[in-house]
Amino acid sequence: MNEQSKPVIPKAYNGPKPQGIIPDIFIQDSFSKDDDRLWVPLSPGRWSRPLCFNISQGYWVHLTKVIGGGFLSRHRHPAPVHGFVIKGSWRYLEHDWVAKEGSYLFEPPGEIHTLVVDDDCEEMITLFHNTGALIYCDENGNTIGTTDVFDRVNAAREHFVKVGLGEDYVNQFIR
Repeated sequence: MNEQSKPVIPKAYNGPKPQGIIPDIFIQDSFSKDDDRLWVPLSPGRWSRPLCFNISQGYWVHLTKVIGGGFLSRHRHPAPVHGFVIKGSWRYLEHDWVAKEGSYLFEPPGEIHTLVVDDDCEEMITLFHNTGALIYCDENGNTIGTTDVFDRVNAAREHFVKVGLGEDYVNQFIR
């Protein structure tokens, strides 16, 4: 065997880290099948599993889970949103497509859409990367409420206290 045919064994980087670097977030089991306490209730049959709350840039990444079908919300965003369907399906009443397992979605800022999960969907889980706020609207586009990363942090903190994980449990998701 000559020198050229030997496999190269990579070595881990061991040099300096940038000053002020923040720690990674690594979640081994983001579906939390063994601990329902990690899912923050939004409304009956609907939950959010926080993965990252970036308070310095105003975004949050989370899993939305819905058991059974129904209306989730009508809303718009001031900034882009990315979504990836992991399980089940959902749709917007304003579009002719259905987001199914493996679907990716880019939502442009400003579009108003009505998110529904059809009744024949047993369980839906979608990863969403929300930047800015969700601005809830009525059927005429009038603002009826909002939520942003700070509201989501507070809701998660309150939930984690209520289920016995403690006030500081949410801190691992904040950057």
